[in-house]
Amino acid sequence: MANNYKKRFGDRADGRRIRSLNGFYNFIPFIMPTRVDALNYYEQDFDITEADRWFRRQRVNGYKGMGMLHLLIASYVRACAYLPALNRFVVGRRIYAHDKIEIVMTVKRSLTIDATETTIKVAFEPTDTIYDVYRKMNAAIDEVKNSDEENGTEQFATAAAKLPRFLLRAAIGLIRVLDYFGILPKSLLDISPFHGSMIITDLGSLGIGPIYHHIYNFGTLPVFIAFGAKRHVYELDRHGQPIDRKYIDVKAVMDERTVDGHYYATVFKFLNRCIADPTVLETPPKQVNEDIF
Repeated sequence: MANNYKKRFGDRADGRRIRSLNGFYNFIPFIMPTRVDALNYYEQDFDITEADRWFRRQRVNGYKGMGMLHLLIASYVRACAYLPALNRFVVGRRIYAHDKIEIVMTVKRSLTIDATETTIKVAFEPTDTIYDVYRKMNAAIDEVKNSDEENGTEQFATAAAKLPRFLLRAAIGLIRVLDYFGILPKSLLDISPFHGSMIITDLGSLGIGPIYHHIYNFGTLPVFIAFGAKRHVYELDRHGQPIDRKYIDVKAVMDERTVDGHYYATVFKFLNRCIADPTVLETPPKQVNEDIF
């Protein structure tokens, strides 16, 4: 958020209301009041042949485990820097700009059927490089995997689940009302896995392809991205010789009330350029664009 911006009535603890949108944008949330009403589905395969070579060089240089998760998140963070409307959300039939770039992810403590899972939420700056993303994501993941203690999200869920059903329903109802009017306390926003800029799942770590994962009617998450396992494709080069190319498949579910299709198309073309050449993410962006007010 711009340093000189001061919160106004109608803003939220996690974002500011965008007041200069034209009438059509402000009208859409009344026609499609929930995210389920406004879902768009998109699928794209990304050529990661060069990125895979880049990963190997980074691992030799000490970035153990550098991979597609870090590259996709870093590309998304960079997209938010250049295309800031990507970081909008809709709550209470109003359109807001997030104050921060927050990525949500579910983490299993180990890759076994019986292992428990939890969610992490990691905040990024629009100036972050892929090395910043690597450091922040790995620190958050390691903290969960190396601890048997529940994090704030789990502690809240565990305590709430002990309530009688009628009280739990009333509590959830109250939280929804507070969120609708933008007055949900920041302490709850900080631990909520339903509030953030984007949620991502790495199904490649399970050895399967991606799915179209729903996004939630509750909270602020406008985009859910799932990506699958790396796959090899033999193609012919311009000389007619067979070459081995590597791809990953990505599926995204998006709330179309935040931006139009042309904007999302621009975002995915930008992501494709970053994934094709990860070196552009080694340094901070040349500029950071602010969303409209």
